[in-house]
Amino acid sequence: MQIEQVSKAIHRKQVLTNIDFSIEPGKVTGLVGRNGAGKTTLLRLLVGIIQPTIGDVKLSGKSIYTHPEMKQDIVFVPDSSEALKGYSIKEIEQLYRDIYPRFDRALFYQLIDRFQLPRNGRIHSFSKGMKALFSLILAFSTKAKYILLDEPTDGLDVIVKKRILQFIVEAVADYQVAVVISSHRLDELEFLADSIIMLKDGEITQEYSLETLKDSYKKIQVVFPHGIPEEIQGIGTLLQQTGKVFILIVEGELEAEIAKIRAARPLYYEELPITLEDLFVAKLGGDDFVG
Repeated sequence: MQIEQVSKAIHRKQVLTNIDFSIEPGKVTGLVGRNGAGKTTLLRLLVGIIQPTIGDVKLSGKSIYTHPEMKQDIVFVPDSSEALKGYSIKEIEQLYRDIYPRFDRALFYQLIDRFQLPRNGRIHSFSKGMKALFSLILAFSTKAKYILLDEPTDGLDVIVKKRILQFIVEAVADYQVAVVISSHRLDELEFLADSIIMLKDGEITQEYSLETLKDSYKKIQVVFPHGIPEEIQGIGTLLQQTGKVFILIVEGELEAEIAKIRAARPLYYEELPITLEDLFVAKLGGDDFVG
């Protein structure tokens, strides 16, 4: 899937600007950003629910807007399943078979049994966790190539979350689908995602490969008795300060930057494990959060 210079304005407000990236089969892409950054709007554009003001979304070189038949390869799972609550399992299964020509009925009921969901009944009788599992089972049973998930574990208990995360990992490996997940649960994305796209004010500010994250950034804890020396104040991003203890995120020429910090003779120096949450706060937190 190629997302080509997509911008979207809603009610004269610019929601997305010049979004440009691609999504690979067999990979999980995490979409992160603060509330209002445009994550859900972007997912709706990718599935064709809404159209961009400018730009295009293509599958195999064909626009999903001018070739709507391409949408059979894309499934969007919103953060609420309320739209399905009045229907029975059999009715929903039939609906999805009509929409998605490769819908695998055998796989659908195999997964229903695996996760001990009832084969009959209506969705409104399901718990929130059961609804979340059912939505994922539906999505992967379509055999679509691209699965878009909006906050798939929001509000679920730990046991259900673990089952859902494990299912997503297995399904990506087994079916070689591409999964895009918009989530505020950065710890879960660290477990799931191959790459991260960071949105701020409707624009992509950063793209990360989690494989190379630790090679591109360092999290450093240092102690200076009189504050950070002037000669290194422009190095890195101040993540946290507690008295004389400073935690910094350093990027770019790591060896050179670290050498400058050490040359300032801190009383204490330690490199700490860096997390996706650290980068989120450093890059998107703003003055209210950083420092």
